[in-house]
Amino acid sequence: MSTKKPKAKSPPARSGRFATGPAAAVTGFSESVSFDWRLWRQDIIGSLAHAAMLQRIGILTRREFKAIDRGLSQIAAEIAAGQFRWRPELEDVHMNLEAELTRRVPAGAKLHTARSRNDQVAVDLRLWLRDEIIALDAELVSLLRALLELGAENQSVLLPGYTHLQRAQPVSLAHHLLAYLEMLQRDRDRFGECFVRVNVCPLGSGALAGSTLPLDREYVARALGFVDTQGRPRLTQNSMDAVSDRDFVVEFSAHAALLAVHLSRLAEDLILWATAEFGFIKIADAYTTGSSLMPQKRNPDVAELTRGKAGRVMGNLVALLTLLKGLPMTYNRDLQEDKERLFDTADTVRACVRLMAGLITHTKIQPATCRAAAADPQLLATDLVDHLVKAGLPFRQAHHAVGRAVALAEKLCKPLSQLTAAEWQKVHPRFGPSVPQLFDLDQAMSRRALPGAPGPDQVQQQLARWQKLLG
Repeated sequence: MSTKKPKAKSPPARSGRFATGPAAAVTGFSESVSFDWRLWRQDIIGSLAHAAMLQRIGILTRREFKAIDRGLSQIAAEIAAGQFRWRPELEDVHMNLEAELTRRVPAGAKLHTARSRNDQVAVDLRLWLRDEIIALDAELVSLLRALLELGAENQSVLLPGYTHLQRAQPVSLAHHLLAYLEMLQRDRDRFGECFVRVNVCPLGSGALAGSTLPLDREYVARALGFVDTQGRPRLTQNSMDAVSDRDFVVEFSAHAALLAVHLSRLAEDLILWATAEFGFIKIADAYTTGSSLMPQKRNPDVAELTRGKAGRVMGNLVALLTLLKGLPMTYNRDLQEDKERLFDTADTVRACVRLMAGLITHTKIQPATCRAAAADPQLLATDLVDHLVKAGLPFRQAHHAVGRAVALAEKLCKPLSQLTAAEWQKVHPRFGPSVPQLFDLDQAMSRRALPGAPGPDQVQQQLARWQKLLG
């Protein structure tokens, strides 16, 4: 067996301290450029702002800054065109870009002055996540509009509301869909709040203790858009926290996990409604698939995958929390593992939101089937309780009396609405001649007039409110 040691080039970031480079296996194990290359645009933007600041404080000449600007712009164009060669032996996106810049522009060797990869990756992640939150918000608005449009087009459609997946009380389809608008708007609000905490500039923190050079951190923050609503720069206030903080990654991932749960619940409703047993909706061919064996099948794969991917997003959150829980201050290489979880979470929820919006847009409601299910007279049992309460009966007694009526109808094998006046009187003398009117479904819906209830007037108001909110 050969005893010759494997050779590997030493990355520039560590040259000088080490006699040899890392073993090939170590290079392969520790590289991150295979996934963090996605930060290239943010890394270049951050480097340009840093270089401009170095010129302001006299570290770079104007000529050197222009050369760096040109060099980074050329590299960016090559990456965008798919012509740039990423080198795993240089570990990450930061060293790949810096090494290539320095090869082309001698002044590139000055770019890393007063900057560590620790604060560099922190600013890259924040810049990348800002863009993702903005893009995700636009996609959420599209989903909200698709749900709103489907509800507005089917305002008169009634269907059962369920608890324990058992028919409970009648609601309108629009009211049901509006519930998801409420959920998704809360998600938007949470991501908006997350954006505020993401939008803080860590550059100038160095490896963990800042710099002895007179850096202008506020200039860099302004240049990169890390400002509040009044245009004031927002800077991290502790250099140790700045380089080791990944709260913003966890927070985004937590909000994304909750969004994924909401999407999964919506998917589950759609999956159930599309079954032959429910038959409330029909999903377009473009958003369903067939069976490799059974030619009659129409499978709601988009909804099922959305439901399944929720577990993946939740798993990423747990992975991030577990990653951070035992880290001492400050930066540790473990933090390299945050990116794949973050990237996957952002990619997954954005894809689910986009596909769900398309599915909703290409879904047809089956009004007659919905109405037939909502017409089940047992769905108005609670209205009977309210009727007795209005007649002066205590609620618990009224509840018991209606329960006896339901049991009697089941014993007689007929719908609750078909009990005779004598049978109602036998159950309880407070049941008068007006009982049959209580089973009029449209009148029953009109009685649900409280704020937030599914009555037609309230639903119309909510639809109008959402149309105004979403433009």
